Amino acid sequence: MTLPLIPPMLATPGRLPPAAQDARWAYETKQDGQRVVAYLEGDGGVLLRARSGEDITGAYPELHALGTALGTTSAVLDGEVLALDERGRADFQLLQSRMGLVHSPGRAARQAAKVPVHLVLFDVMHLGGRDLTPLPYTHRRELLHGLGLDGPFWSTPAALVGHGEQALRATREHGLEGLVCKRLDSVYEPGVRSRNWIKIRNMRTEDVLVGGWLPGKGRLSGLPGAVLVGQRAGERLRYVGSVGTGWSETERSRLAELLAAAATDVCPFDPAPRVAGAHWVVPRLVGEVRYSTRTRAGLLRQPSWLRLRPDLAPEDAAADLPDDTTH
Repeated sequence: MTLPLIPPMLATPGRLPPAAQDARWAYETKQDGQRVVAYLEGDGGVLLRARSGEDITGAYPELHALGTALGTTSAVLDGEVLALDERGRADFQLLQSRMGLVHSPGRAARQAAKVPVHLVLFDVMHLGGRDLTPLPYTHRRELLHGLGLDGPFWSTPAALVGHGEQALRATREHGLEGLVCKRLDSVYEPGVRSRNWIKIRNMRTEDVLVGGWLPGKGRLSGLPGAVLVGQRAGERLRYVGSVGTGWSETERSRLAELLAAAATDVCPFDPAPRVAGAHWVVPRLVGEVRYSTRTRAGLLRQPSWLRLRPDLAPEDAAADLPDDTTH
């Protein structure tokens, strides 16, 4: 490859910029996909690299045509590969069925027909032999939009300048993962987690029932390392995930006492999750957890513990879960 290897610039978790600085920032939807840097040599070929630098071109055969989109003009583009559900929303679980097929071209082609991906482009770092990383975000964005990269499996969505609160509210109302805030005057910092890009993840909360736990390791030896939680779906307690973060040392010790008092030999979940080394408890402890999204099977993604809810009865931890959940 003749193009320079450019690791993607990363965003720092944070909050919306102050209202007085709102007009100095652009706002883009945070997508739930796989970060990709696309290298177009100008010879009809394309190379896709993951954030780790791994060549993942083989996993996404429908994106190979991107190599001809700019003719003989070379470019390095930043974006996110998405798999969309029936509502047009990014679904990371769907994407996972595509991500591991880098070295299986036959399977990748078959999966592409079943679960096509879409590449959302949001930056250009190199164009026609010119390094664009020292240019401000606004200039790079103008150049990117001027390329007209909108095809059958890729697009270049517009960013919103100012109106950050409205943009964040819209992502929440539409059930999207979050928002990325980018300073209009920011240069592209390859491989750097920069404060000039701020990511805000929309987190949700749910009440859950504790039905088991896993022993901690190392400094957590003798304490619960994670709790196994579920929610009522009709007459059954359905497993929705493992929660291992969110406690102080004192809270974790108190939780250990409560779990010991509720110990049982019977798994309360239906169906029983395949979790090695689990200890079961009578499901009477209600807790509140924070999470990002659910998988298609109803499992909580990135859950963390918020607090016990002694004010709630076990039957209050109910949810509308898919009927065909299996683990």
